[in-house]
Amino acid sequence: MTRIDFYILPDTTLAARLGFACRLAETIVGKGYRLHLHAEDEAMARDLDERLWTFRPDAYLPHALLGSDQAESVPVTIGWEEPPPGDAGVQAMLNLHPAIPEWFSRFERVAEIINQHQDVLTAKRECWQTYKKRGYPVTPHHLRGEG
Repeated sequence: MTRIDFYILPDTTLAARLGFACRLAETIVGKGYRLHLHAEDEAMARDLDERLWTFRPDAYLPHALLGSDQAESVPVTIGWEEPPPGDAGVQAMLNLHPAIPEWFSRFERVAEIINQHQDVLTAKRECWQTYKKRGYPVTPHHLRGEG
């Protein structure tokens, strides 16, 4: 059964949420998982693509947008509509979309990031309740600061 982790940030900004997403992606990949970042829309996906190049000056996290030539050979894919191909071997998803994609249960792990922006709080409370109603194990991680 898919394990769900909610990371609860004290910050209110989208920049803080996406910055944490980059650091979390690095941690997830460092644990040996292939990861899919599920963005809200194309603009967010392209923003994440840029951020993954620059979030740390001393590191690089290989990544690609779904549909690109590199998507099958990197540990991190980024998309906003469709899941990665079923045979891509992706074990984890970081969901930055307000809703839960129908195909979330194909992953071993799903991470959700909540910040203190009202729209995000509302959407992710609904996600939390949906996961719990369906019987998925949900673990909260309360973070103290961005760093």
